[in-house]
Amino acid sequence: MKQESFRLTRRCFFKRMAMTGAAFTIVPGSVLGLRGQTTPNNKLNIAGIGIGGQGGHDISKIVEDCPGENIVALCDVNDAHAAHMYKKFPEAKVFKDYRKMLDEMKGIDAIVVGTPDHHHAFASMEGLRRGKHVYCEKPLTHSVWEARVVAEAARKAKVTTQMGNQGAGSEETRRLCELIWAGAIGKVREVHIWTDRPSKGLLHEYWPQGVERPKEKPPVPATLEWNLWLGPAPERPYNPAYLPFKWRGWWDFGTGALGDIGCHAMDPVFRALKLGAPESVEAVSTRVNAETYPLGSMVTYHFPGRSAKIQANNPHVAGLTGKSAGAVEMPPVKLVWYDGGLRPARPDSVPDGIQMGDNGRLIIGDDGIMLGSYIYPEARRHEFFETPKSIPRVKSHYADWIEACKAGKKSGADFDWAGPLAEAVLLGNVPLRMQLREKLTLHKLLWDPVEMSFTNLEEADAYIRREYRQGWTL
Repeated sequence: MKQESFRLTRRCFFKRMAMTGAAFTIVPGSVLGLRGQTTPNNKLNIAGIGIGGQGGHDISKIVEDCPGENIVALCDVNDAHAAHMYKKFPEAKVFKDYRKMLDEMKGIDAIVVGTPDHHHAFASMEGLRRGKHVYCEKPLTHSVWEARVVAEAARKAKVTTQMGNQGAGSEETRRLCELIWAGAIGKVREVHIWTDRPSKGLLHEYWPQGVERPKEKPPVPATLEWNLWLGPAPERPYNPAYLPFKWRGWWDFGTGALGDIGCHAMDPVFRALKLGAPESVEAVSTRVNAETYPLGSMVTYHFPGRSAKIQANNPHVAGLTGKSAGAVEMPPVKLVWYDGGLRPARPDSVPDGIQMGDNGRLIIGDDGIMLGSYIYPEARRHEFFETPKSIPRVKSHYADWIEACKAGKKSGADFDWAGPLAEAVLLGNVPLRMQLREKLTLHKLLWDPVEMSFTNLEEADAYIRREYRQGWTL
């Protein structure tokens, strides 16, 4: 076949299909020679799932960073919330149920999952089972157990995956790793990370927490498929207290401030310090209930010492060369997470006049500290200013995934990386459960990552996974 026969544009293709009255169909990328092969039409057929909010932003950024990719389908249970995306991509076929979409449209190459957290694992698994590349927003899943299951499924599917912790593709993350590995602040033993979510003072609220279930039962809007929105979550009456974005603070739907920001803020630290599963986790918080996360909390993780091997060809930690390459002994690390506007005490090593900020990261080493991206004392900052840039850079987090899909390789935040990170992050929500609060005043939770259980409080195991509504299984 001559190359000229491939030059039919997507717009002309759909126009001709409409004129002839042919059934809706798309040509999968595997037919066009994608996944490592170059063709004149080297484009992915992409479908968006949950595109009214962050999922819509992801689709838009993919198109912006990688012009010309085919957005062939959009799926959302709320027509009113997703209307702007339907208008932006008028040629995309519209669905409400992602299972139906994937059954009917065989030519989809990749999916972008931007649903509420309680659908993340289900939408991702639907794509993985069908051999689709998957981009899923953070946190990868709603529960610790789901993170393990989804990562294992992605490995078996042999497709390209990416979690939506966009900072993983940033210059800042790479520079942090390079400086830590170069010894800019010495061996690191303590880390503090904080956020103003879920609320920012009295005048602004990201989403409500520390509230009880509403008693009102207003009618379901005509534009919303409430049963599909609930999906695997326990059945309850519709109320605008849950959506479009307020779901984040409810145990049944979201993962709280830790789930929202933890995968973003902890990712650079996990890379730089080669952290894996924690040995223990404990938490303190404002009063909790069975419906929503607390207004503010502090979660403390303890990670064991590690003999870490830094490999230049590893997309997750790629970097050190020369005499610094190879096995590096790293000491145990205490990592403390703060939300609801809480933050650590100001260290003496931070100069007067320097703001800690409402959102931040403090890494404490034997020879100095890093507050955000700044090293103190300043003498060490100047000493390590010329540390070589040894980690490959990417155009963007989204371009990294698209290019990896086409090349048949791993992305920088694939599920082999994102699964264990999400497991660790979401473990921090377990000791916040109301049902465990009093018992956990006696001791911290000890974690066995191999058995996926707590060794000193069996009843806490109930909160590493959840029961699903009838009709929904992984």
